[in-house]
Amino acid sequence: MHQVTLIRGDGTGPEIVDAALNVIEATGVKINWEEAVAGETALEKCGTALPEETLLSLRKTRVGLKGPLTTPIGSGFRSINVALRRELDLYVNLRPAKSYPGVNSLYQDIDLIVVRENTEDLYSGVEHRVGADAAESIKIITRSASERIVRYAFEYARRESRRKVTVVHKANILKLSDGLFLEAARSVAAGYPDIEFEERIVDNMAMQLVQKPHFYDLMVMPNLYGDILSDLCAGLVGGLGLAPSANIGDESALFEPVHGSAPKYRGQDKVNPTAMILTAALMMRHLGEEDAADRIERAVAEVLREGETLTYDLGGEAGTAAMGRAIAEKVQG
Repeated sequence: MHQVTLIRGDGTGPEIVDAALNVIEATGVKINWEEAVAGETALEKCGTALPEETLLSLRKTRVGLKGPLTTPIGSGFRSINVALRRELDLYVNLRPAKSYPGVNSLYQDIDLIVVRENTEDLYSGVEHRVGADAAESIKIITRSASERIVRYAFEYARRESRRKVTVVHKANILKLSDGLFLEAARSVAAGYPDIEFEERIVDNMAMQLVQKPHFYDLMVMPNLYGDILSDLCAGLVGGLGLAPSANIGDESALFEPVHGSAPKYRGQDKVNPTAMILTAALMMRHLGEEDAADRIERAVAEVLREGETLTYDLGGEAGTAAMGRAIAEKVQG
């Protein structure tokens, strides 16, 4: 039996997590859930947005499934998500963007992976005011962090039979920081002659993804570019409601959908649970439950293709729970 920390999240988080739990249960895989809290829920219950008990649970189970969080103002954290990644050294943010028949999107047959460095760059949070009318943020890029994220990208590409790795940068302008990232990427790439390697400047990459996304496969990049371009990739396939993600480190992994907590829809049984359910599939794959992950992904694709039990954003009239049940029924066969 797998041991997994469960954080239901804020806003609509508990609703979409419940839908995902029903789907996981339908696979027959046995999981012992250890519940923990973070975000606004934790602030109300524990007086802090990120209780030490939650970190202890994640360090013990080494795997977490998390709904979206609302970062409270004045809690001491710029983002609870960023704090979790930093505390657990979850240096990989893995974000797939895949087309599904039946979804109204700009393209079909898209299958992209963004591998985003998750611990440094401008997200290090080193910034200060310069007098009354200016502010300065420090962009931190290190060789060690750059090498390990690029190495993860190549190892993932090799393991998943991806054809090409594209490193994204702005080294033409940021010659020292992004220059170091690019230098590290070239060094690592030399050790993987079996995988095609190419380089793209980030602004050109954005244009290329809009014009000809089928030319690309797996992209690896520093934190900020990854945050932006992964949302762009989600937009190519139907939006954040279909965008799962994984945060992975050497010791722990935390799985969460990309979208926010949508507090205005809390309790309305309205929001799309697909990203949360696909995130659960990513977690199952991480746990070695490949068959269960495949069944979840096939079930999601079938429900989307049939178009009979979809939430409002996908053009349907079903609620969160009903769409989750429809996917769970497909998983059971």
